[in-house]
Amino acid sequence: MNSIKYPADLRKLGVEQLPRLCKELRDDILKELSVNPGHMASSMGTVELTVALHYVYDTPEDRIVWDVGHQAYGHKILTGRKDRFCTNRKLHGIMPFPSPLESEYDSFVCGHASNSISAALGMAVAAKKTGHGGRHVVAVIGDGAMSGGLAFEGLNNVSTTPNDMLIVLNDNNMSIDRSVGGMKQALLRLNTNETYNRMRFKASRWLNSKGYLNDDRRKGIIRLNNALKSAISHQQNIFEGLNIRYFGPFDGHNVIELVRVLRQLKDMKGPKLLHLHTIKGHGYAPAEKDPTVWHAPGKFDINAEERIVADETGEPPKFQTVFGETLLELAKANPRIVGVTPAMPTGCSMNIMMKAMPDRVFDVGIAEGHAVTFSAGMAKEGLLPFCNIYSSFAQRAYDNIIHDVAILRLPVVLCLDRAGLVGEDGATHHGEFDMAALRPIPNLTIASPMDEHELRDLMYTAQLDGKGPFVIRYPRGHGVLSDWRKPLEEIKVGTGRKLKSGKGIAVLTIGPIGNTAAKAIADAEKSHGGTEVAHYDMRFLKPMDENLLEEIGRQYDEIITVEDGVRAGGFGSAVLEWMADHGHKPNITRMGLPDSFVEHGTVDELRHITGIDAAAITAAIGTAADRRARRQDSQDSQNK
Repeated sequence: MNSIKYPADLRKLGVEQLPRLCKELRDDILKELSVNPGHMASSMGTVELTVALHYVYDTPEDRIVWDVGHQAYGHKILTGRKDRFCTNRKLHGIMPFPSPLESEYDSFVCGHASNSISAALGMAVAAKKTGHGGRHVVAVIGDGAMSGGLAFEGLNNVSTTPNDMLIVLNDNNMSIDRSVGGMKQALLRLNTNETYNRMRFKASRWLNSKGYLNDDRRKGIIRLNNALKSAISHQQNIFEGLNIRYFGPFDGHNVIELVRVLRQLKDMKGPKLLHLHTIKGHGYAPAEKDPTVWHAPGKFDINAEERIVADETGEPPKFQTVFGETLLELAKANPRIVGVTPAMPTGCSMNIMMKAMPDRVFDVGIAEGHAVTFSAGMAKEGLLPFCNIYSSFAQRAYDNIIHDVAILRLPVVLCLDRAGLVGEDGATHHGEFDMAALRPIPNLTIASPMDEHELRDLMYTAQLDGKGPFVIRYPRGHGVLSDWRKPLEEIKVGTGRKLKSGKGIAVLTIGPIGNTAAKAIADAEKSHGGTEVAHYDMRFLKPMDENLLEEIGRQYDEIITVEDGVRAGGFGSAVLEWMADHGHKPNITRMGLPDSFVEHGTVDELRHITGIDAAAITAAIGTAADRRARRQDSQDSQNK
């Protein structure tokens, strides 16, 4: 294993040596992730597939397009990054997901699911049109990602666009939680005989060599064959129904067999799909037994087979826990409430309601756009859906929010989990764009709670009659209140709170970053004697509290806005626009995320480098105080 730095080294091995290499690769992944946490179970399940693909295909000239980088740690190790794999997901280390910005072996970015087929088809078409007709293109997609709408759109186009690409379906019956829906059931029923496929392949090769199998004849024969097979077996194969040759299912953990099959399929003309059965977490017993828990388990003891769980006794709860417990509390009191999640019931804690009320929670699979429109349909007919989507993934449902929810002003409560900087998952997962993206949409109410009490009250308010579409954004991780349970109270829509009075300088925040600002204000007042800084928790991005804004515009000549989202078009921009529209001319400093994609690292590290941590806010207050002092000195001089 130590001599294998790149796929070219791998191809020097005899095929009989590959099982040993797979074991060593799996051991390396397990050892590293036990001390440097990451997405373990998915990559453990694709070791043999990764080795076989790089053994058979001439990467990087041939393209392997991974669908979701959770499964690609073995790929990273085999493509020149073994020595740096210990920096995975760390600040300035290798990226958490494959990206062409990092390596020529990474064909495409793959942080969100379901894009591999479309991207690979584009590459296959481009290869033919740019003089690379001999290039092979492979898309590797999981069964969970296959439920995404984009995957179906890609399959539909694959069936009608001339190409020779291979789609590898990594079927482990999982996404993060168990995969769901009709596609899952279809995959469980698929059972095409290997001997039949081998005979069919040989027959097609013979017909092609004799000149009897041009493209038109091939398509006709495939359609006839599929129709006969469906009639005999009383079973329709969705892929062959799209004129995509189907092979499988095969054992995805038999690397020698995988090499044989891939070699057979490599030069076969036309689109084809290889169906593999794999086990998420394969090779490590606890991960095989509970792949959801071991999807991203944090640090763990390999030999003891136990996760190393930090002692959180006395710690405030996670926002996700408060959401899940409060949702169940509301659902018990309001029979119209239902829950909707796109494959994240555990991550967003909707599993709490799912366990208590399984008939009122819907896991729709990796299908965010569908989750929103499905919620809209239920809302149209009298139900009150709480649709929980991670902020970054909600980007995929933007049109659905506008067209299917906002226009009709339907009572869908859209809960954007993981809003703001999320940490080690990096640029593809930061929830930084939601406020700027959603703010222009009519009929939406958009709010962000500063703490757990505010989250509970906003959830209670959102489900009251007449509130219409209601967006609540909150971050990943712990809140600030250990004693978070309180009686639920309605919050008047469009109202903020003055947390602290001041003179001349006001800090305006939205969401939990207000707690960071409160510390910064205290530090600034200590370090700048005589400075008194007001603090306003605006709470609502839309509609904003115009009474508070009028008060702020009249009383303060220095305003600092702080948000855990992009500066361009977000909360600070909204304040700036309102002040300009209403004739106020304070000096406004907007603090937020920059106009660039933020890398991976801990949340504290990223807040520091993006300039929204307590130290940066304290410095901004100091700068504002100095400006005010200079203006006062100038005015005093003029008066003299």
